[in-house]
Amino acid sequence: MCLELPQFIDYLKEQKNASESTVDSYQRDLKKLDSYLADLGVDQVANVTTTTLNSYILYLEKQGMSTATVSRNVSSMKAFFHYVYRRHEISDDPTEAIRAPHIEKKMPGILSQEETARLLEQPSGDTPKELRDRAMLELMYATGMRVTELILVGMEDVHLGMNYVLCSEGGKERVIPFGDTAKHAVERYLKEGRDRLLKGNESGLLFVNCSGHAMSRQGFWKIVKSYAAKAGITSDITPQTLRHSFTVHLIQNGAPLDSVQAMLGHADLSTTQAAYRDLGVDRVQRVYHASHPRG
Repeated sequence: MCLELPQFIDYLKEQKNASESTVDSYQRDLKKLDSYLADLGVDQVANVTTTTLNSYILYLEKQGMSTATVSRNVSSMKAFFHYVYRRHEISDDPTEAIRAPHIEKKMPGILSQEETARLLEQPSGDTPKELRDRAMLELMYATGMRVTELILVGMEDVHLGMNYVLCSEGGKERVIPFGDTAKHAVERYLKEGRDRLLKGNESGLLFVNCSGHAMSRQGFWKIVKSYAAKAGITSDITPQTLRHSFTVHLIQNGAPLDSVQAMLGHADLSTTQAAYRDLGVDRVQRVYHASHPRG
């Protein structure tokens, strides 16, 4: 055995307080490396070079391992060799110049405009639940609100006469316009559905569940999944998919990035309030109505 693993494992457990899963992962990765080194005839840790370890990384890639798996193996070897270097068992750390392969961030799920239309049209009935579901889906896609923001929208936050919703998050407020499609869905829900869901209860929230109480994130997630299946959408989507699709569709239709950021409440601009002060609500509304597919 080239790599003396027992002491390293004890170090992880006793001094680093590493979790059992982390210890198991390191041990599994390093045992594979040790086997590879043995096949090369490397029997002492001091004889392991950067070139040898780079060849091992190439070997893992040729085995068809994912970038994430290869990256984890690199992390394991770096932890081990840093440990033995600090113990003065080797004069140089062969992993110092080694970099883990870059893991591409997975793009968030995006629906096409046609898929989005199919999804939003699924709740087409007259029951209070379907009226609520249609209004929620339309308003979320119309505004790009976060799920938590959507389920916490208050009655006083929605201004149907001027087609905008006041959204609060983290102590900041932003005004988001919406089109007539979302407006009509919300109006119909308020007229024909909300009181029937409340069943005599009182609530300051716009959207309530079938018991007349506040909705949960999980509840809305189930709504999205259910209607996506009915729409024949096979990709795995979440409520966030509507927010991402809102963003992409606006940009695809020519909306300036600063206006989209302001509507989303992104911190990319110095502050949301400053963004609206600089851009002007009127400009954001013009951009919205010119660019949103259902504006």
